[in-house]
Amino acid sequence: MSRRCELTGKGPMTGNNVSHANNRTRRRFLPNLNDVTLQSEALGRSFKFRISASALRSVDHRGGLDKYLAKAKDADLSANALKVKKAIEKSGSEAEVLS
Repeated sequence: MSRRCELTGKGPMTGNNVSHANNRTRRRFLPNLNDVTLQSEALGRSFKFRISASALRSVDHRGGLDKYLAKAKDADLSANALKVKKAIEKSGSEAEVLS
């Protein structure tokens, strides 16, 4: 299982631990990922995603999974999230989602 957010594409970053004596040792900054189940109103079912905490706040801020995916860039989404986005668009509910 990769350490990458399925909705935003956030992944691990690298940097340094810096001590008081300014000694630097390499380290990894890992994203805060959580396994969540999000409900699609257009499709009437739920989907499991592994997303970052900031992505979960963004989904809540936009008003749900359907509205978030409608405005999300395809390049940032995982293959699983892209399938869900296409299914929502295909269902004919995108007019309701965008309004």
